[in-house]
Amino acid sequence: MKQLKFIELSNMAISPDERAFFLELGTHIAELRKRNGITQVKLAEALDVSQQTINSYEVARRRVPVSALPILAELFDVSVDELLGSGNKKPAKRGPSSKLQQQLERVSALPRAKQKFVIDMIDTVIQQQAS
Repeated sequence: MKQLKFIELSNMAISPDERAFFLELGTHIAELRKRNGITQVKLAEALDVSQQTINSYEVARRRVPVSALPILAELFDVSVDELLGSGNKKPAKRGPSSKLQQQLERVSALPRAKQKFVIDMIDTVIQQQAS
């Protein structure tokens, strides 16, 4: 895997739209990292940055460098488009998310083993209901 050094240009202006983009990207990176059971420390090692830098990416205190995107996509086994959230945008539903949808989103952020456990429990309940 390629190791890259990243230079942070912290004094560059950022628009509110860019801030929102990097906040969404950071949140998505955190979700993918957790889903794949990767710690911030391990991700930092893969990108050759500090753990604090990873944390800063995830909370949008720093911008994720474009050169990091292919490495992140490879680590998380997704395309760069998926990493950026492209292609999976659905029309926004009006009103708050249902409780079930909120819980499903929380489950999707769990490690794979815990996701499997929850899915198995749901399958059992559905099978019991069908009987």
